[in-house]
Amino acid sequence: MAIIRWDRATLAFVTSPHRVAVLALDGVYPFELGMPSRIFGATDGLYEVLTCTVDGRPARTSADFAVAVDHGPEVLATADTVVIVSFGPALTAVEYVTPELPEPVAAALASIRPGTRLVSICTGALVLAAAGLLDGRPATTHWGVAEQFRRRFPKVELDPDVLFVDDGDILTSAGAASGIDVCLHLVRRDHGSEIANRVARRCVVPPWREGGQAQYIEQPVPQTPEQGTAATRQWALEHLDAPLTLADLAGHARMSLRTFARRFNDEVGMSPGRWIVQQRVARARHLLESSDLPVDEIAGRVGFGTGTSLRQHLHAAIGVSPLTYRRTFRAAEH
Repeated sequence: MAIIRWDRATLAFVTSPHRVAVLALDGVYPFELGMPSRIFGATDGLYEVLTCTVDGRPARTSADFAVAVDHGPEVLATADTVVIVSFGPALTAVEYVTPELPEPVAAALASIRPGTRLVSICTGALVLAAAGLLDGRPATTHWGVAEQFRRRFPKVELDPDVLFVDDGDILTSAGAASGIDVCLHLVRRDHGSEIANRVARRCVVPPWREGGQAQYIEQPVPQTPEQGTAATRQWALEHLDAPLTLADLAGHARMSLRTFARRFNDEVGMSPGRWIVQQRVARARHLLESSDLPVDEIAGRVGFGTGTSLRQHLHAAIGVSPLTYRRTFRAAEH
């Protein structure tokens, strides 16, 4: 969303892009470092992305080169959103952060204004946790450091099975490509699904991904991968307005109920019922943003049956009613 600021030079209020400051620490992954600029930079000027280090000097990367930046920690104090990028290697990154942050990192974080939105990609959550910013809050990080994370930061409500966690002013994401997911989510949250979808098309990535990072955790390769549930998931997306019981899904996949449920959970990281609800909520949100259809009609189209059911599920998912959600995103378009 655009930010309205007071311009001392013209003595007038001016509209400026939402400023995103990306903090690169030593050992930063180049892939993740480029994500915020690539995603937010594809919004036709809605965001301004500035990359910085804790001292303004080049940062070592996890690859065989360093990156030079144009900014030091001073830009953190001017940011509307601060993104802390992963560093590693991911499976040993927990060794890089102790319960007491290195002084330069702590000083950089201290310069961030209260109320600034904070985002971590992958092991960047370690920095937020070490600063005490995640105590008592839900969060996620790369599955490979989950157990060490829990032992070191027991006050954090860690969920290693999701791609990202949106806790309002603090968002944490899982490993590597989940940084794309959380950045697209922020664009969608700030400006609606139409702009987020356009950004996704420009970057040739899906607007959202199914399931969670549980599906990527190291596990034996199934003996019969051709007998998966992907085709049934696609079929279900095309028939969300139908009841879609577990028996319907298993029948389409030509599996027993038990086999289908087990394979579905292995592939997606959640139960079929929970996945169906997520897809219906996502479809309902899109229709609320992009159409003038009545709430009851949207409920029928996505398979919730009644407006009351849609209201209950939407409130459980994001904490607002359908009409409030629609007003929010219609206002964001203007």
